[in-house]
Amino acid sequence: MNFYILQKKDDFNRALEFYRQDIASLQTGRANSSLLDKVIVNAYGSNSALNTIGSIQVQDAKSMIVTTWDKNLLKDVEKGIIDTNLGVGVVNEGDKIRVIIPQMTEENRKHFVKELNKKHELARINLRKLRDEIKTKIEEAQSDKEITEDDKFRYLDELENKIHKLNNELKSLTDKKEKDIMTI
Repeated sequence: MNFYILQKKDDFNRALEFYRQDIASLQTGRANSSLLDKVIVNAYGSNSALNTIGSIQVQDAKSMIVTTWDKNLLKDVEKGIIDTNLGVGVVNEGDKIRVIIPQMTEENRKHFVKELNKKHELARINLRKLRDEIKTKIEEAQSDKEITEDDKFRYLDELENKIHKLNNELKSLTDKKEKDIMTI
């Protein structure tokens, strides 16, 4: 693998990992604690991630229980979940919050697939930006006589292969998530 791709290896990995986390929060009609990953709670005057002030347990396929370490934060947690607009039911039971996943309609499923496809396209754009950065560096190196023209074409070919492989991985993740969303 060439030096220019190796320099951006961490950026490629971060882009893929961000995409994995981003699509994990999409609803599939089944309870999954990652659905609440983006919930921010105003606790003690500052914003905190929900998983830092309490625990999330999947009760069954349609509900989760959120228990806070400080019971005084239950109202704030309830407000945080509602404000995140996840399309879930929220019930404050006094000592815990029950999050109810509604039955998804065909319309909801199609909406979430559209959201998934938007996220997929954004991830592809991020990869294209990385590819363009590397391509520019390779072309500059060749024009500055740091590498030969043959090396330039070999490096560009390796870059295209790497991007193709990453795009296939994104497509695979997208297809799997779409299948989860559309499964009743």
